[in-house]
Amino acid sequence: MASILSDIDKRTQLAGNNRMELLLFRLQGRQRYGINVFKVREVIQCPPLTQIPHANPVVRGVVTIRGKTIPVLDLSRAVGMKPVDDPLKCFVIVAEYNRSVQGFLVNAVERIVNMQWDEVQPPPRASGKNNYLTAVTHVEKELIEIIDVEKVLAEVVKMPTQVTAGLNDDSVRQALRDWFVLIADDSSVARNQVERTLEQIGLPCVKADNGKQALDVLKKWAQTDPEKLARCALVISDIEMPEMDGYTLTAEIRRDPALAKLYVLLHTSLSGVFNEALVEQVGADEFVPKFAADDLGQAVVARIKSIESNSARRK
Repeated sequence: MASILSDIDKRTQLAGNNRMELLLFRLQGRQRYGINVFKVREVIQCPPLTQIPHANPVVRGVVTIRGKTIPVLDLSRAVGMKPVDDPLKCFVIVAEYNRSVQGFLVNAVERIVNMQWDEVQPPPRASGKNNYLTAVTHVEKELIEIIDVEKVLAEVVKMPTQVTAGLNDDSVRQALRDWFVLIADDSSVARNQVERTLEQIGLPCVKADNGKQALDVLKKWAQTDPEKLARCALVISDIEMPEMDGYTLTAEIRRDPALAKLYVLLHTSLSGVFNEALVEQVGADEFVPKFAADDLGQAVVARIKSIESNSARRK
């Protein structure tokens, strides 16, 4: 388990074809959970942890791994279960999310499974709005729950969503007045972070829960409301999503003559080492890692100012 990302080329090819690999693990009880292998650096037996005074109770301590000190989060406690009794009997999944590396304390780690994203579905409505799931799937007829790690991190480490003054002044708002953005993300926390960022610069948005839903919306506009499609300045898409991932969404957009010219910005917590090659491979225009409100805001404003500038030159 210490080197699950050794075959980068293989996993890059999986991501470009609407496929993914899940690392299966357990918290408490028989229920199994999954995390995308792309986000995992390694899995280790939990070493002794150094306590942090006054830390969030979900943070059980910090540990130095390969020269880097990282926080270790009790994933059971984070999702509303009782905390782990003895961390030293558990495992730490070391993962990279939202520009940082952290460890997730879990009771047991099992194996990696390979599957299609269309085998992964949104969580059942009965789960309620306050659940910690982004998706569910089945492995050997057993339900696997995929935890919304971005929601966990947002509750433990507050992510600032304020943009700097230069991004929300009147001149920027004037340039954005005729445009809107389509957001595709399976995490409600991530969708709301992007929406709040765009609201501050005066830009409305339409939200979709995954790539398939976003593609259906775009195709509907192309058929029934081409004027609305023409006002869609860009699509901001996550990569990891049930039913259709962001890479496949981008590729489908490029294959459709009515959508092919849309500007696609991939916005993800996946490590940039994988995205540099794949953004070009699937035809995306830009990649902005999650989550920094200013970086996202600047990318959106630059895109729309470019549209306005090109339009003025044509006139």
